[in-house]
Amino acid sequence: MSLLQIKEVSHGYNSNTFFKWKDRSKKVLTNISLTIDEGTCLGLLGTSGAGKSTLGKVILGLERPQQGQVLFQGHDIYTADKLIRQKIRRDLQVVFQDSYSSVNPRMTAESIIGEPLENYEKLTIAEQRRTVIELLERVGLSEKDLKKYPHQFSGGQLQRINIARAISLKPKLIVLDESVSSLDMVNQTLILELLSELKKDFSLSYLFITHDIKAAYTIADTIGVLEKGELIEFYDSKNQFFSSEHPVVKQMRGSILAEHPRFRSLPTRISKT
Repeated sequence: MSLLQIKEVSHGYNSNTFFKWKDRSKKVLTNISLTIDEGTCLGLLGTSGAGKSTLGKVILGLERPQQGQVLFQGHDIYTADKLIRQKIRRDLQVVFQDSYSSVNPRMTAESIIGEPLENYEKLTIAEQRRTVIELLERVGLSEKDLKKYPHQFSGGQLQRINIARAISLKPKLIVLDESVSSLDMVNQTLILELLSELKKDFSLSYLFITHDIKAAYTIADTIGVLEKGELIEFYDSKNQFFSSEHPVVKQMRGSILAEHPRFRSLPTRISKT
């Protein structure tokens, strides 16, 4: 049985308009179906406005889809009973793009990471502190960071704290919603390496939502391409993606910049006559 199953999910938003006879509904997702198995990472690629974050919200239980089902460990997350939903919330975690807005600026690192433990575990103060220290060390920080506040960390360090919080309950699946896109290249590489290590060590599954092709193939086992709310292609390997003739995928490939500016081509100027 797959860990996560999305079955023919469609979703949209209604816009208020003065003219009642005009249809102002906007379709954001159309007939989306996908699966994520245990211990795997599905990379979800798409340009801005493709519907990636909306799909992430639907999977996390934040927006009920207008049609279709979201099954997590065989349970529909929108119709399951209270006890099942509580277990789903424990086993399904998220790391968002903006590391600073994802935390309470008045809470220390110890409190941020310890919050899920307080909600779901019955630990003594000493046990929880020890667990938080272990989590900090696991993501490359240390005990000396316990009492620091968010503004005292760099973006990369604070994202490590968000990751430590996400893995604190040993979840089954983590949704990574553009979780490295706001970081510089060095921190992106370090965080992606960390995520790969954690995936292996904790048998984690990821949904890696991104617009960055290179980041996706650093961590993903398979790639799905989302365009205008539709899943247009799936790829099991990097070679499949880079040999695809689909026009949207070809356009994505063309947007990849060379590593060195010297090898980056400039758009051709159209001369005026």
